[in-house]
Amino acid sequence: MLSRLSIRDIVLIDRLDIDFADGLAVLTGETGAGKSILLDSFALALGGRGDQSLVRQGAEQGQVTAVFEVARSHPARALLAANDIPAEDDLILRRVQFADGRTRAFVNDQPVSVQVLKQLGSALVEIHGQHDDRALVDAGTHRRLLDAFGGLESDAARVEALWEARREAEAAAEAHRAEVERAKREGDWLRHAVDELGKLAPLAGEETTLADRRSSMMQSEKVAAELRETYDVIAGAGSSVPALAAAIRRLERRSAQAPALIEPSVKSFDVALNALEETRAHLEAALRAADYDPAELERIEERLFALRAAGRKYNVPVDQLAALAEQYRNDIALIDAGEDRLKALEAARVQAEAAFRRAADALSKARAKSAAALDKTVNGELAPLKLERAKFTTEIASAAEAAGPNGIDRVEFWVQTNPGTRPGPLMKVASGGELARFLLALKVVLADRGSAPTLVFDEIDTGVGGAVAEAIGMRLARLARKVQVLAVTHAPQVAAQASRHYVISKDALEKGRRVATRVSEVAAEKRREEIARMLAGAEITNEARAAAERLIKAAG
Repeated sequence: MLSRLSIRDIVLIDRLDIDFADGLAVLTGETGAGKSILLDSFALALGGRGDQSLVRQGAEQGQVTAVFEVARSHPARALLAANDIPAEDDLILRRVQFADGRTRAFVNDQPVSVQVLKQLGSALVEIHGQHDDRALVDAGTHRRLLDAFGGLESDAARVEALWEARREAEAAAEAHRAEVERAKREGDWLRHAVDELGKLAPLAGEETTLADRRSSMMQSEKVAAELRETYDVIAGAGSSVPALAAAIRRLERRSAQAPALIEPSVKSFDVALNALEETRAHLEAALRAADYDPAELERIEERLFALRAAGRKYNVPVDQLAALAEQYRNDIALIDAGEDRLKALEAARVQAEAAFRRAADALSKARAKSAAALDKTVNGELAPLKLERAKFTTEIASAAEAAGPNGIDRVEFWVQTNPGTRPGPLMKVASGGELARFLLALKVVLADRGSAPTLVFDEIDTGVGGAVAEAIGMRLARLARKVQVLAVTHAPQVAAQASRHYVISKDALEKGRRVATRVSEVAAEKRREEIARMLAGAEITNEARAAAERLIKAAG
């Protein structure tokens, strides 16, 4: 329920805080005091259309904050979770209207889109009035309310789930049929491609491996020539190593005669010869590594040419040829086995269609039964509301070809205002005052089934007499036993039924210049005086006080 409404700098309201409780609360006051401003401000916090004209003159921005106590099981909690909005205790909706026309929306101080704010507002509050354009307009709402009245929500949810299953089964069958037909059209070409790619047998990463090997072999050819020339210098026919070895042997034979002169030279020669021998071994190893088979290079080049030609032919990178071959094999398998799969999918589609139709037909019959009960109950509320000659009917148009997630029914509330007149949709046929009373009768019947936790009625008693106003007040009080009800009213008979009474007034802030709308709660002992004012006008008489006392006692 709504627990607090705070308004800052909206039109004539500079600063206003109102605390609410459960039950029936009425707001009264003279015409022009600001009742419409109050409701427009509330609607702004619920996601209504913003307007720069709402900002109080001289202010840069206006702001409206609505605080709600929300049950853990209420659908608004699911909306919060879906939008990652934390909500431990109260739910706080806040809307800022800037003087340049921009608005910003917040839920629990987290910025949100206006659409999210509007969804939450619709789940928390319904606003009804003589020129109602915010509730019960959409026929989809009528269907939901009928399902709630008849306890058919679970049946409706099952029909929606079966519709989705039917849609998915149909989509799967259609997608597979399209694949089979495409594969059939391309069958001969696919078989040729699979055969060709099968012979080629491309491997993932093969192009890179072959290209690297080819580059290495071509570089090796150039290096090998230099290696051979160097090897010939050290170990070839012109090598000086044998002559050096012979010279060392001659010196070694003379070593005994003059060791101090010969041994240092012999040792240096040994080091040099060992180094040359090691170099020769390295060169031989390098020559073996650089050696390649020219035929292998030719085979590599031919393989690269074939792979790249295939890549160009099938318009894919060479590394994707293997995956393409697998895809083509799957397409051929689809041609070969696709018909059996298509038959199975068609059977599943037919089965899903039949399951949906059975559930939708059963729901349609249950809706017809619930509609009869709803009509009887609502019509029983009309006579005290001075609509005794009117008739309420729930029109259900069922058509299998118009099936959808909500079944096969289009539900709409119709009325006949007088015998002999043509019945028609509630929102089109009923006048302003009649519409308000029809809506009140509906809400009384549906209060605990599909209703928002807070209902606002805007002057639905306008233009009715005392007996009808009393009947309206009694029904608002009945309604308030199940949901929170706020009523803007001029009828003392309605005000007398309230558990809390607020008076809206316009006070001067500066002499002769600025005024502001104020809202004050009427204490219990002063309610008689306010209701007497509503009965008598500017001059309150003792007779008016006595009549007000009688109304309060009768309501109590």
